[in-house]
Amino acid sequence: MCYNSFMPYQKKKNEKIVFAVETSCDETAAAVLACAGRKVKILSNIVFSQTDIHKRFGGVVPELASRSHTEIIDKVAAEALERAGIGFPDIDIVAATYGAGLNGALLAGLSYAKGLAYALSAPFIGVNHIRGHIAANYIGTGLKPPFIALAASGGHSSIVLVSGYDAFKVLGSTLDDAAGEAFDKIARVLGLGYPGGPAIEKAALGGDCGINFYKRPLKSLGYDFSYSGLKTAVINYINSIRQKGKLI
Repeated sequence: MCYNSFMPYQKKKNEKIVFAVETSCDETAAAVLACAGRKVKILSNIVFSQTDIHKRFGGVVPELASRSHTEIIDKVAAEALERAGIGFPDIDIVAATYGAGLNGALLAGLSYAKGLAYALSAPFIGVNHIRGHIAANYIGTGLKPPFIALAASGGHSSIVLVSGYDAFKVLGSTLDDAAGEAFDKIARVLGLGYPGGPAIEKAALGGDCGINFYKRPLKSLGYDFSYSGLKTAVINYINSIRQKGKLI
């Protein structure tokens, strides 16, 4: 039964209701999905962003992220259920991100989801969040394997060959910093705020392409790539300009 103000969802006979939790980094998310084979209908998707918590530090502070997840996850889960039009007894499967991510942040979501699964006597599924990024592209697109996927985030940058729905091969990945890490650190040096990617993109719209920071590609490392050298080159350039009395 549903005990909320939204229209109760009428589950079809062949559907399973999946309740999913995601707390790998700086967003607390909960979603409810109606699944019938490979057909997925998103009933709700609630996300609480911690941007305001971390922006004064110029990046994610793991301890603050973990604490925020613990404080807010009950409210996020309740809103997800309410908007989906279901109650806890309607859940058939519970899922949560188990990696990759910040250990403390992951633990907050895993603990909540495993406790819920135990209370409901429902199966629990742990999800690798990089695979989750890739699988999200199936929803509403008609996409089918095989294809090559680029997974790029604050902590991960990888090129993945997806040969089947559950068959993955990493062709290449960053050897050091991820793309998002480089954006955040450079934005902090420039005083552009957090998150760095959108801030740098906005600032770049009024600039030009007259500076070449990336002069030596990784020719002998296959499909792997690196962002630490690029990040260092940009920061050194900024410091050099500032030492000459020019403001950036």
